Amino acid sequence: MAVSKTALPGPNPGIPAMKYALALNFMACQKMHYTYVLYSLKDKKLYTGSTSDLRKRFKEHSQGKVFSTKGRLPLKLIFYEAFLETKDAIRRERYFKTNSGKRTLKLMLREYFNKS
Repeated sequence: MAVSKTALPGPNPGIPAMKYALALNFMACQKMHYTYVLYSLKDKKLYTGSTSDLRKRFKEHSQGKVFSTKGRLPLKLIFYEAFLETKDAIRRERYFKTNSGKRTLKLMLREYFNKS
């Protein structure tokens, strides 16, 4: 089946629809890796982790299947970043677990912490 060059509109007139469609397809094929931060509503502390399936991992945390967070339920996903490489996500997780990384997170999320 042939794809019409006008099947999908590009984001702007300067990008042909076919190139836009190919770019969307390429992005959809990329497996993302995530660094995430959970906030415990019970003890008001943060948990930082990384995963390649954020929805599944958050569900595991919420169901008490993760040893390090099962006694801290309920949890709220308050932040995540997406990376193309696993090593980048793990590096960012490790940084967020350092003192300067914790300060950075609190600065980045200061609006959230000010309202809660």
